[in-house]
Amino acid sequence: MGTIFVNEDGYEMPFQLLPPLSDKELERLQNRIPCSIPHEMLEVFRFARGFEGGPLESVAFAGTKGGFGMEEIFPCQITVASDGFGNFWTVDLTKESKTWGPIFYACHDAPVVVYQTDSLVHFVEEALRFGNRPWKSEINDVHERLSDRVWSENPGVISYADCIAGNDPDLTAFASSLDESWEFNDLRSPQIGDGFSWGRYGPKTVNRRFGEKRIFARQKKSLGRRLLDSLR
Repeated sequence: MGTIFVNEDGYEMPFQLLPPLSDKELERLQNRIPCSIPHEMLEVFRFARGFEGGPLESVAFAGTKGGFGMEEIFPCQITVASDGFGNFWTVDLTKESKTWGPIFYACHDAPVVVYQTDSLVHFVEEALRFGNRPWKSEINDVHERLSDRVWSENPGVISYADCIAGNDPDLTAFASSLDESWEFNDLRSPQIGDGFSWGRYGPKTVNRRFGEKRIFARQKKSLGRRLLDSLR
């Protein structure tokens, strides 16, 4: 408390903790997620729900209003931060989750999802580091350079044929449920900057996820098909 962040334009942003969650709010949170709230997060929520003042619009550990949407990609998402321009950092929770992670950057322009970190602690550290000179952090890396790379290079794509012919039973099973018009990305063990272009084939790109496992697929479309979609 009392820290003053100064952005690149010289604008001062005083750090301020937000009040803790009430018992009723904790109950509502527990009822909307598929796993138990981790013990360490219960401690955090009883101390503060997040903070304001810094390079991100706000950081809300239990989620902000609004968010990325697209439940076919993140069926249970906790949006912990946004940049104020319609892009979000979201925790992807499943029935097997034991921690408040991993955290992905979900962007609309370009339409990509990028892995940020597996740790809320690390996310907060990087958010605070980004608040003062020289304004460098892994959050900025993902927000700018690494999201641009995912869009321009489309890295890590696995073809339908390689999924079918490979020895990974999850990839094979997922591909077998689809067809050769799909491409795949495996984010089960991601590194910072790994991701996929959820809107690669236009705003009506169809996306799928393999249950709760972090294997994602998009249906490829020709330029003509994308043009027809845009006219509908």
